[in-house]
Amino acid sequence: MANYFAIFLVAMTAITGIIWLIDALFFVKKRKVLALEERRAILGDNSIVELEGEEADPNLPALVDNAKQFFPIFALVMVFRSFLYEPFQIPSGSMMPTLLVGDFILVEKFSYGIKDPVFRSKLIETGEPKRGDVVVFKFPTDPNIDFIKRVVGLPGDKVIYRNKQLYITEACNGQKPCPTEKMISQTYQGRTDFISRGAYLEEYTEGLGSKEHSLLRNPKTIDATSRYQPRQPGTAINEWIVPEGNYFVMGDNRDNSEDGRYWGFVPEANLVGEAVLIWVSFEFDRVPEDFLPTWVPSGIRFERSGTIN
Repeated sequence: MANYFAIFLVAMTAITGIIWLIDALFFVKKRKVLALEERRAILGDNSIVELEGEEADPNLPALVDNAKQFFPIFALVMVFRSFLYEPFQIPSGSMMPTLLVGDFILVEKFSYGIKDPVFRSKLIETGEPKRGDVVVFKFPTDPNIDFIKRVVGLPGDKVIYRNKQLYITEACNGQKPCPTEKMISQTYQGRTDFISRGAYLEEYTEGLGSKEHSLLRNPKTIDATSRYQPRQPGTAINEWIVPEGNYFVMGDNRDNSEDGRYWGFVPEANLVGEAVLIWVSFEFDRVPEDFLPTWVPSGIRFERSGTIN
């Protein structure tokens, strides 16, 4: 089910459109005839055959007038948000350094199929996620929550995450011979200014599919394999075989991301779209003692505006 704002947009578009349509079909002509007769009576001129402008419908009810004004607005916002692009705010650091808290992004809604805005049934097939895409999706255990992560495993892939290193055996899909296990390359870039659990995080460049992206690792922590849960019989604690119609996702802040390693797979039906653009990025560095509330931005990071890798 779509979120409440999407339902509100659809409902208001339908209500204002129906009010406008009913008035146009059944009432506007009667009002115009009555207004014309009143005008003739006042002027004593039966030669008047038509009124123009506001005089043509002077008794337009406020309800209909408001519906005519708001219907195009609701319809435009609904179409843009439901089928084209939707704005999201990054609430956590699980996708650092790619996305930071305070980034406002645009999600391309038509990347993985055009869906109806209420029940999210796919209407038109437009594409599928690619390895390395940054995707927004409905959290599988609570569809009312939107998550954002990076696609690591495609349907049929075997994914292994061992000693902070990613290994992927791609789905065979009838190939001969079938693909073998591949270690995903990671190139050390240096220490960052980000601090987590008392340590400066280290940045690496990782290549997934045709894309390269940055990720963070904490040099003072070990894999939390005790918290990983096997999803199928016969797999080890740090291995996952992606079912058909599902995707395996991870955060770029590898040691600080509750992702597929902990709760499993993302069904295709839960996909919202691909994150493609940071349109503005705010800093929130205020403390409770400040004069302004903490939710008021303390600055704008202009350099972060642009496409998402």
